[in-house]
Amino acid sequence: MRTFLISYDLANPNAKKSALAEIIMGSGERWARPLEQTWYVESNETAEQIEARMSWLLGDEDGLLVQAIGQGSVLTNTSLRWFRRRGGEGEGQAAQNVVAFRGSDEALAA
Repeated sequence: MRTFLISYDLANPNAKKSALAEIIMGSGERWARPLEQTWYVESNETAEQIEARMSWLLGDEDGLLVQAIGQGSVLTNTSLRWFRRRGGEGEGQAAQNVVAFRGSDEALAA
């Protein structure tokens, strides 16, 4: 499992922000959102696979960054709260996002 930094800049954020958030939260086993349009995701997918899941929502004036990263980061006036994806209740039911977060705000330390 790798950690990815995902950041985007949308020309019309109100139209796409929720849909992008759902895709990002569904891309891995856990995620954090330290800034409005900046996410960390732990995933078994590649950066290209994550980008492909999001690209259909992006227009010519929108920007996207998906980058595999190593350990460590510096955070100013923000912190990380890692959330885990929760499995669905029954067979055929999609996994639901949210729920538990770590008590520590250690950046990328897992």
